[in-house]
Amino acid sequence: MSIDPRPTLMAAARQFYQMGWMMGTAGNLSARMPDGSFWITASGRPKGQLTTDDFVLMTLDTCKDEICLALTLPYPDRRPSAETSIHAAIYRLFADAQACYHVHSIEANLVSLFVIGDALPLPPLEMLKGLGVREENPQITMPIFANYLEVSQIADEICARFKVTVPQVPALLIRNHGVTVWASSLEGASNYVELTEYIFRYMVAKRNIGMGLD
Repeated sequence: MSIDPRPTLMAAARQFYQMGWMMGTAGNLSARMPDGSFWITASGRPKGQLTTDDFVLMTLDTCKDEICLALTLPYPDRRPSAETSIHAAIYRLFADAQACYHVHSIEANLVSLFVIGDALPLPPLEMLKGLGVREENPQITMPIFANYLEVSQIADEICARFKVTVPQVPALLIRNHGVTVWASSLEGASNYVELTEYIFRYMVAKRNIGMGLD
């Protein structure tokens, strides 16, 4: 029998809420099940007070080059997160991804504006090791995507770019929106959120004291 991931997702949401990264109903968390379905936070639910009823179970199917979603076990007053298509894109692209977390922080939004292009250079901090980067003086970038009201457009662009270029770190930024990470475990996804947010805080602090990004 599969372990229900919802209590772990609830605990992570409470932690991120306390950190100021999932204020109000912002952000979304998901976890993939062994059969390929995934639990995702329901839309419009306060992230500091989630219960097991605040999740929706989705099934993920692929149809040629499109992402097809079928809702299973719906609650009468619950809808899946508006950003379900992004989670589905990540699970489709990365077979080893078992969790996908998206949070909103002030620092993530600020660093997404540090560059005009579609990739944010990351400083060569020790924290990059926690994201799987083990190089001497690494030159790493994080992909940035434009924010659209129609979230499926963001998911389509993620799929199109990552099919051509695999990201150097398991994370992406949506400009003026927040960071999304994915990992092979729920604990790993929580760690990635903490690591990326640390890096963003460092970058903002460095910019504020006039040291630039080099």
